Amino acid sequence: MSYCLNPTCPNPENVAYSQRCQSCGSRLLLRDRYRVSKPLGQGGFGATFLAQDEALPGEPSCVIKQLRPSGNAPHVLQMARELFEREARTLGKIGNHPQVPRLLDYFEEQEQFYLVQEYISGATLQQEVKSNGVYSEAGVKQFLSEILPLLQYIHEQKVIHRDIKPANLIRRTQDARMVLIDFGAVKNQVTQVAGAAQSGQTALTAYAIGTPGFAPPEQMAMRPVYASDIYALGVTCIYLLTSKTPKDLEYNPTTGEMMWEQLVYVSGHLTSVLRKMLDVSVRNRYQSATEVLRALEMEPYLDSLAKGLLVKNDSNTKEKTTPHTENSAILCSNPSAVAANTGVAQVAAAIRARRAKIAEAAANSDAGRSHQAPKAAILPNSNSHSSNTQHSKMGRKLDSQTLLTAYLKGRRDFALHNLNFLNLQGSDLSETNFHSAQLQSANLQGANLHNSDFGRASLTRANLRDANLSKAYFNHADLEGADLRGADLSHAHLSNANLRGANLCGANLTGAKILDEQLALAKTNWMTIRPNGKRGLL
Repeated sequence: MSYCLNPTCPNPENVAYSQRCQSCGSRLLLRDRYRVSKPLGQGGFGATFLAQDEALPGEPSCVIKQLRPSGNAPHVLQMARELFEREARTLGKIGNHPQVPRLLDYFEEQEQFYLVQEYISGATLQQEVKSNGVYSEAGVKQFLSEILPLLQYIHEQKVIHRDIKPANLIRRTQDARMVLIDFGAVKNQVTQVAGAAQSGQTALTAYAIGTPGFAPPEQMAMRPVYASDIYALGVTCIYLLTSKTPKDLEYNPTTGEMMWEQLVYVSGHLTSVLRKMLDVSVRNRYQSATEVLRALEMEPYLDSLAKGLLVKNDSNTKEKTTPHTENSAILCSNPSAVAANTGVAQVAAAIRARRAKIAEAAANSDAGRSHQAPKAAILPNSNSHSSNTQHSKMGRKLDSQTLLTAYLKGRRDFALHNLNFLNLQGSDLSETNFHSAQLQSANLQGANLHNSDFGRASLTRANLRDANLSKAYFNHADLEGADLRGADLSHAHLSNANLRGANLCGANLTGAKILDEQLALAKTNWMTIRPNGKRGLL
């Protein structure tokens, strides 16, 4: 289909490859190369469309963003032009990041303003929650681990997004990475036209202020700061945990704060972090994405965070406005991106160093005696940098009793640890972080592992028979050959998990996030409860 972009066209739909609109006579091939196929969305100041670039081999898809001024008065057109140029400059500056759509083209035609961007195929967070249900605590932490380094990078470019919300975050189908879209509301020190009429100012402000409920008080008062994006990110986390938008939540009539804590079931630590992200007073809020990362102490995620900002220099890299046909071919030579990556790496190094000291102290305290293997400690005369590096890469080996004792004392983080062959049968280890841990052939039969994080963990040939794995997080986990007979996997997150040869006979997968293709690799029987709640084989 060819779709007409004339805002006043009574019937914009046309047959494919038409040259002119059958209703209004407008030309359908924009700039002699872009053919619009369907609308994607519409807001107060513009609309977005899916299009194909017929000037390139294969006619790759792209997104056309059309700014539609609310009037044709000179000052309104001027403000629209400034808004248009502001977004184009912003995308040109930061669009070489792999989690931001690339700017391919921008132009003005017949007093209409157009941006052409890379098309991101995938579902928004809003669509994900509506389809799959709310996130677990582990899922929210994983989300923050993906988006906070990106936010740090954007802020280092002197850009405030001002419209972070579930509808503007897309999980890209190609690589499952989170991509932030819609930079039309950015703030980057662009001054509005002086002396513009009140109606024109209102039109611009209504579009650029952000989304009510997600925008904090200072942003609604047109005084946004970097911490304003932190607030919006916090509101997004509440949505992920509750599926409720700000308008569906009650507010404290005295303080104006959202009343959300009674609706979520997360640890006290994450509650305190979210509470500070959502503080209505900008002075009391986290001031940067780095501060939030430090507060979360996301050591198990930081290796993947740093990779999220890795850049690749290429002397043959083309200009930002050169179209690319593959989403994965994103090259970035921007020094600021390298700086952002360095910042995350520094945070990771600091946390790892502190964790190494804590681990050494715990080993001396818990084991405390000569039965602890000398190789588990850091010798006084050894190279501490080398030891810490090896510790972070290899993971600390724990025995079953040491782990259970640490859990009873309140420890919940065993990420990156070597737990192979441990016997933890029947243990209560709910809400524990096993991210990237080694649990090969571990005996976890009948264990309570509710809401635990096994993201990227190796659980090959592990015994998880009859275990409580409800709401557990297994994204990219390796469960090849694992025994999951009779396990409760209700509402578990199994996206991208390897289930080849896993035994799911009698397992309960009600509401689990899992594909039929994954289940086809596993063993199931008539007692297996599928995600839709029905029993039986696939």
